[in-house]
Amino acid sequence: MSTPARRRDAVENRAGIVDAATAAIGRDPRASIAAIAARAGLSRRALYGHFDDRDAIVREVIAAGAARFNAIADRIDDADSRLALARLASELWREAAHVQAAASLALDDAHVSETAASLAPLRRRIDGIVRRGQDAGELRTDLSAPTLSRLLEETGRMVVTRVDAESSAAREIAITAVLGIAGLSWTEARHLMAQHPDLEAQ
Repeated sequence: MSTPARRRDAVENRAGIVDAATAAIGRDPRASIAAIAARAGLSRRALYGHFDDRDAIVREVIAAGAARFNAIADRIDDADSRLALARLASELWREAAHVQAAASLALDDAHVSETAASLAPLRRRIDGIVRRGQDAGELRTDLSAPTLSRLLEETGRMVVTRVDAESSAAREIAITAVLGIAGLSWTEARHLMAQHPDLEAQ
């Protein structure tokens, strides 16, 4: 096999391991190397040919998830900051709910610093939405933009780690929690969602 072909196979195998690890950790945050290898269809020896240890795999899972979250944030372009935040909360929740345990692992205290670094583009998008919303009088202005952005981030983190993804109301809770911190009453949040039913569409 040629060198480029071997390199391509190695990249594909590594991506397959990350996908398998995301699924395995999504089912059990304590999933072992053996469980991850089995899900990837590899031996432990083969898996160790790509990653030094479980922590290295977890870091890769976090980076891959952050890339998906950043891509979602990049697609949010609603002119109304309230709708932009609602859509961002909705789309991020839909992504996180598929692998809630893996998302919770990424957001726990042991990994929060590296996760924060990986999510820098998402954080910049939230900050931009907040500043635009405050300037337009759409979001609360009793808090500085950096403080409000941080509170929105922490609210999202709390919802992902504490709300049962299987609950039929989970997505609504995620949206209303974010909008509540942003300055909307629960009735205003519900009205916004009623105007935009796609926010809760599966």
